[in-house]
Amino acid sequence: MLIVGYALAALVGISLGMLGGGGSILTVPIFVYVLGFDPKLAIAMSLPVVGGASFVGALSHWRAGNVRLATAALFGVIAMAGAYAGARLSVYLSGTAQLLLLGITMLGAAVSMLRSARSDAAKSATPDTRSMPLALLFPVALGVGALTGLVGIGGGFLIVPALVVLAGVSMKQAVGTSLLVISMNSMSGFAGYVGRVELPWSFMLVFMAIAAAGILVGTRLIRLVSQTALKQGFAVFLIILGAFIVLKNLSA
Repeated sequence: MLIVGYALAALVGISLGMLGGGGSILTVPIFVYVLGFDPKLAIAMSLPVVGGASFVGALSHWRAGNVRLATAALFGVIAMAGAYAGARLSVYLSGTAQLLLLGITMLGAAVSMLRSARSDAAKSATPDTRSMPLALLFPVALGVGALTGLVGIGGGFLIVPALVVLAGVSMKQAVGTSLLVISMNSMSGFAGYVGRVELPWSFMLVFMAIAAAGILVGTRLIRLVSQTALKQGFAVFLIILGAFIVLKNLSA
């Protein structure tokens, strides 16, 4: 099963590199349902794995000119506050409740991806210089951060469309900027779990390295694969997996 888990780490990385999000939402289910980790431990483990791998991807996108640092800083700092708070509040939820919330989040991610897939062509033509409306930025970033801390996701499926719609960022720049925000967000969420769980660092570092390699592959493939088709296919997969997790934990 460990070999299967490492193979799936590459899939997480590739999807992160190509979509700027979505892939991280698979990490906790892999840890829980494939590798058999306790849900709370899996959520804590996912944060440094996703954060470290996303940072590698963000560097690759930055070299290609696809990261807007000012936007990432503004969105990321607010999301970090939410992530830390979410992680601290997670002690009041059972592992089953956290997985149920994760499953519901997956279904929401699928809807978000299907909607953004329809508008990619119009939104990705050229970037503009609009500033992100602060009144909309704050609740979106805070909500993304809180979800990160509670269920161990990077939140890229929300960050990418938010950057495109609210900040006028092109799709390619939204993907690269999202990876930097995910890295900031995940590390802040992890800080909220420090001292609460005993982590298998050797396994996590290998998983992170494989996911990071997958991200580098994904950033190269992004030019070759239709984003619309990719999002639609991934959304269908998330619907199936999200429904499975919700049903399994509702009956637990």
